[in-house]
Parts: sequence; structure tokens; C-alpha cells
Amino acid sequence: GNLAQGIINTTKQIVQTSTTAKNTLDGFMEAQKIFQQGKKYYDALKAVHDVVKGGVKVKKSIELVAEISEIYVRNYQNMLADPNYTPDELTAISAGYAKLLSESADVLQDLKNVVNITGMSLTDAERLAIIDNAYKSLLNYRNLVNYYTRKNISVSYLRAKKKNDTDRVLALYGSADERYW
Repeated sequence: GNLAQGIINTTKQIVQTSTTAKNTLDGFMEAQKIFQQGKKYYDALKAVHDVVKGGVKVKKSIELVAEISEIYVRNYQNMLADPNYTPDELTAISAGYAKLLSESADVLQDLKNVVNITGMSLTDAERLAIIDNAYKSLLNYRNLVNYYTRKNISVSYLRAKKKNDTDRVLALYGSADERYW
């Protein structure tokens, strides 16, 4: 319960910082700081083997939200150093990430409510179905965040290609072997 709430709170703080910051770089630095502080929840979660009885999918769901946050922090940091984006584009990219992070934190909050409420008259089958749907939803958000990241990086790559400067983009986001986009 506390681990999930810590991750939810961290994710919501990242979203709030990403959406309210006037200056994109300052906002991201603050979001990155919050992520690093929240990393203790992620690390603690990885050490827990059974968050809830039969809750492998609950644990995996929480890990997906942590992974989504990590994808944002790692890649947006690189995008800020990428000369192929304008400040307005970086602001728009940040807003896109914030929306996806916010929606995944909401799913995790709903999941936490279903897992923790003992007064709800849900059968185990109903509860497991809700957990399963939340997991599938978060998996979809993780995949969307990866897709969103790849699309944004590909814009930079195409712009660099026009300038005959793809080496810088490859150095920033990884070589052909390391590339996931």
C-alpha cells in the first residue's frame, strides 16, 4: 500500500511539475529531482516479492508506472540537450509525457483502491478481472510512452539527417546496437 502510494505521489508530482513549470528546463530538472527522490519507492518495490496475496500483476502494474516515469526522465533529459527541437516543441513534448504519466498514475490509484478496499463487495474473480484490466491498461500506457519517445526522437533524427549531422543524435540516444527507437 505505502509503496504504491509513494509511486502514485511521485508520479503526480512529476506531472504537476511538468505541466506547471514556466521554464521547460527548470521544470524538467525539478521533475527529475522528484523522480530521484521517488526512486526509493521503486527500489523498495523491486525488493518486495508479494505486494498483495496473488498480486503478481499488481506488482507488475506498479513497476510499469515506475518504468513509464523512468522512460520520461531518461529520454526527456536527452531531448533537452538536442538542438533539433525548438523550445516550443520541448514544451509540447513535456506536456505529452505529463498527460501519459497522469493517466497511468490514475490507473494505479484505481488499482490501489480495488486492492485495499475490504468493504467492497467484490468476488475474487471480479477483483482479479479489475487488476488484470489495470495491468493491461498500464502496459498499453508504457507502450504508448515508448512509441511517443521513438516518434519524437525520429523527428530529431530526420532533421539531423537533412543537416548531415546524424552522429550527434546517435551519440545522444544510442548507437544502432543500443537503439530502441
